Amino acid sequence: MTILVIQGANMAALGKRQPEIYGTTTAAELDALMQAHAARRGLSLDIFYTHVEGEAIRRVYQAAEEGIDGLLINPAGFLHAGYALRDCLRSLKPPIVEVHMSNIDKRGLHSVTAEAAHGLIAGFGIRSYLHGLDALADLIAERGGKLA
Repeated sequence: MTILVIQGANMAALGKRQPEIYGTTTAAELDALMQAHAARRGLSLDIFYTHVEGEAIRRVYQAAEEGIDGLLINPAGFLHAGYALRDCLRSLKPPIVEVHMSNIDKRGLHSVTAEAAHGLIAGFGIRSYLHGLDALADLIAERGGKLA
């Protein structure tokens, strides 16, 4: 099973940007953690970082054509006004799980892309990604996907 992971605006600076909110784990360390967790679940990850909403949209459509089984997305900076990304996500057939490291509700933030997702996991730091992968694996399995 192949999962596309979209890391939105500012996520490439993880570990350097606002560590008091996002911690000190770097993007490379998070990628390795997600890859190991996904492998244990029988998932293959394609992780894509971008600061440009249009690039995220292009990658989602490309992945849909390639036949991905699910999408894990942290829209990050796109959550504020990512209406074009939200509309793209609405057209995606595979399940979508949105994740955020911080509790966005507690911070007074609203994600416009979340309404296109099957679910949202927020507030667990880097563990949000692991919980998100687990939820996505379960959704795929419920739809008849075969996981190891």
